Amino acid sequence: MNAALLFQLVLNGLIVGALYGVVAMSFVLIYKASQVVNFAQGEFLLIGAWACWWLLSEFHLPFVLGFLVTLVFMMVFGLVLQVVVLRPLIGEPVISVIMVTIGLSIFFQALMKWMFGVFAQPYPEIFPVAQVDVFGLQVQTAYLMSLAISLLIMAGFGVFFQYSKHGLAMRATAFDQQVAQSLGISVRQMFALSWAISAVVSAVAGVVVGVVNGVSSALSFYGIKVFPAVILGGLDSVVGGVVGGVIVGVLENVAQFVDAEFLNWGNMFTIAPFYVLILILMIRPYGLFGTRDIERV
Repeated sequence: MNAALLFQLVLNGLIVGALYGVVAMSFVLIYKASQVVNFAQGEFLLIGAWACWWLLSEFHLPFVLGFLVTLVFMMVFGLVLQVVVLRPLIGEPVISVIMVTIGLSIFFQALMKWMFGVFAQPYPEIFPVAQVDVFGLQVQTAYLMSLAISLLIMAGFGVFFQYSKHGLAMRATAFDQQVAQSLGISVRQMFALSWAISAVVSAVAGVVVGVVNGVSSALSFYGIKVFPAVILGGLDSVVGGVVGGVIVGVLENVAQFVDAEFLNWGNMFTIAPFYVLILILMIRPYGLFGTRDIERV
């Protein structure tokens, strides 16, 4: 058994899992605020990655400036999307809103292909050194950047929800919308804020993945890959989303090692998280940290 390869894959899994956790937090944020599962989450990653690539490639902006402009654009994009498309659906059955997010996913996929083509495009060189040595293991510099950004976002979420006025208002809205309204909280504003934050955080993940692998329509598949992490951690738990993301990130890399060393099936990296999704739905459908709803008749 190649122990060095296993340690390398586990380290990569931890780093990528932290990024999954960040995207999972975006899923949870929208679900907690509005009880809607956003199936266009992967397209948020794709749009953010393409927007940053366009700024860097066409206008030759420095990476930091292009990255910050992308985040501002995605915040406005999330707000406009919620106000124009989703706000009129408030009060409608949840399945109607979910179907709209599926429609948005298909629309944005087609739009990005029309605007930027179907072939993967690499980001301009950002780091002077492509890889660095970490405890004797070679890790891509972009992965270390993603880990640092992921930890900053997680810490920012913690501070935001614990101490800020809007964070406390969002928690109150997630707990009970009618009670929040009675306290003078604008539920509509909280919905819009949750979509804006979700778009920004997803764009961060999209840019990081784009820097490592290039940008193409395949990047939106990360939204589907993160879904097992959300279910595993609990659809209404921010902490669960982070934990689920790390577990899935490590799991798929360990599955790749087992497949390469013993099974030789060739697809365990892709399908292992979905096996876990099926198991967790059978055993603990509300997830490791999710709230178990009990209805009495």
